[in-house]
Amino acid sequence: MANYETILVDRQDNIATITFNRPNKRNAMNPKLHHEMVEVLNELRFDKDLRVLILTGAGESFSAGEDLKEFFYEQRERMEFERLLEKALEWRVRILRAFPVPTIAAINGFCFGGAFSIVSGCDIAIAADEATFGLSEVNFGHFPGGPVSKQISQIMRVRDAVYYMLTGDTFNGKRAAEIGFVTFSVPRSSLMEETNKLARKLAEKDPLALRACKDAYRDSLLIPDYETALSYSSAKSDQLSFLQGGAWKEQGIKQFIEGQYRPGFGAFKKEK
Repeated sequence: MANYETILVDRQDNIATITFNRPNKRNAMNPKLHHEMVEVLNELRFDKDLRVLILTGAGESFSAGEDLKEFFYEQRERMEFERLLEKALEWRVRILRAFPVPTIAAINGFCFGGAFSIVSGCDIAIAADEATFGLSEVNFGHFPGGPVSKQISQIMRVRDAVYYMLTGDTFNGKRAAEIGFVTFSVPRSSLMEETNKLARKLAEKDPLALRACKDAYRDSLLIPDYETALSYSSAKSDQLSFLQGGAWKEQGIKQFIEGQYRPGFGAFKKEK
């Protein structure tokens, strides 16, 4: 894998961790970081051995959002800015949202503005209790633009989202868990331990089943009626059976019937 200027990539067996690596800028997203994230995510999403992806930040920050100077303030022609904006949206919205393996955001510190879209784009988010979150755009006369307003509308409760957008007030990891923006929070000292523990649990499960879980939930949000949703679910089940070679039934259910495991307490052992 290539060497990058703004990110670090670590691979431990079938789990990859991407660390935003601009700690002196609180890991703010500059044009270079957007280009590098598109490149690395496109490489990883076609890695047949990858099972889980973790995103976190170096130093005291997850990400302070867009680098206001390099992204917005520096002068560039309109088409050049639109090209940059497309890169910024490509990885945070399109690639990350449809990533084929489970994604975990480990929010270690400051998480502001555009970084909310990274957290929203991940399947699971674990925050340090001590992390600091903020939708601070209103404080410089703007609003949470790009994908942020749309994404938080799908995750946060209306009252909470509007309050933090209008006030720009900050909140910590515990509060982020209370309002449902993150899955749960833990002390900063145990953040990566708990994140890696969860990643290993996910890596043990059938990767095709995990992907079907992600696809079915995401797509069901867009299906307005139950009959269409049931038809989609039936087709998705047939697709999964075909891709697995019938493993969920011939191995998973069979092993349960034979008393080899209990589905409520762990995954079946996939035979090669």
